[in-house]
Amino acid sequence: MAWNEPGGNGNDKDPWGNGGNRGNNNQGPPDLDEAFRKLNEKIGSLFGGKGGGQGGRSSGSAAGGIFPIAFVLLAVLYFWSAAFTVDEKEQVVVLRFGEYKETVGPGLHFYFPPIDSKFQENVTELRTYNVRQKMLTEDENIVEVSLSVQYNVSNLKNYVLEIADPISTLEQATQSALRHVVGTSKMHSVLTEGRSIISAEVAERLQAYVNDYKSGLYISKINVESTQPPREVQAAFDDVIRAREDRERVQNKAIAYRNAILPQAKGKSKRITEEAQAYKAEITAKANGETSRFKQVLVEYKKAPEITRSRMYIETIQDVLGETNKVIVDVEGGNNLMYLPLDKLMGANPTAPTSLTGQPVLTQQEMDAIADKVAGQLRKRTSSNRTGGRVAR
Repeated sequence: MAWNEPGGNGNDKDPWGNGGNRGNNNQGPPDLDEAFRKLNEKIGSLFGGKGGGQGGRSSGSAAGGIFPIAFVLLAVLYFWSAAFTVDEKEQVVVLRFGEYKETVGPGLHFYFPPIDSKFQENVTELRTYNVRQKMLTEDENIVEVSLSVQYNVSNLKNYVLEIADPISTLEQATQSALRHVVGTSKMHSVLTEGRSIISAEVAERLQAYVNDYKSGLYISKINVESTQPPREVQAAFDDVIRAREDRERVQNKAIAYRNAILPQAKGKSKRITEEAQAYKAEITAKANGETSRFKQVLVEYKKAPEITRSRMYIETIQDVLGETNKVIVDVEGGNNLMYLPLDKLMGANPTAPTSLTGQPVLTQQEMDAIADKVAGQLRKRTSSNRTGGRVAR
């Protein structure tokens, strides 16, 4: 049967009613006014108020209970906004009445605005900005330099309090340091191998500047990305660079030729020196031997001059005639020449031994016989020429 059917007890079965059967088995929704009233009574008792009965539903009592709730909510919101967390990479500077109070690190912290203020920054992140400027070199040429600066915050207190605009100050200091370094360098050095030197000098000078300003920044690295002449004269500078490269190429070629020819020349020089030393040693030894032999002959000559003289003559004639096959003798006092065919004379003895060149080798007795024969022939020719000459006269 439905709760609102005729004849039924509607008040007992009404789920939204306030009948006397409400108890543990009542499944209806709670009374919101009753709930707010109990909450107001509890909050009021916390702040020294008195809980009322049915009169607590009056407008004055309800208004009095809203203010404590609003106060608690505002306090919660204030403390909620005053709490802040700091990451591992960050630091926070806290100011109280505009004056430095403290620098806090990672963790949960509180500050009390509006009397406190905070500045939170990442102090480990590397930040980068680029600079591109035209400037004069020491030799009064214009170059365009592009570089990048990497930096981070090293002292957050100085970064926040000492300078109004640290980034703008850093950019101006970078331009000043760069102009100073480039202005004391040659253009060739700036455009070629001097970039690393420029980077190191600009970094050192720029760090000194930001330290003097107490900016709280640390210059991590400076990279010179490009150095080039102005676009208006780029073609002329390209020609200069090509000419310089050609010069270096020719120099390298000459150095390679020098490295190839010097070892050969040194080897040839060493060989000639060694040959000369060998020739010197040979001549010296031969001269020493001849000197020793001459001294020995001199001793024998002093003992028997005639015999030694004749033997020396015969040995000389033997050495001279032993190297030739024909001898022509000019007879003193006559117009005839005597021809001695030694090759024929040597060929008369077929059993005579031969040398390595195929020529017969005469024995000592044969040489002596030939020498005596030649001497006899010379004497006969000489005597006949003389006699004929006297008869002619």
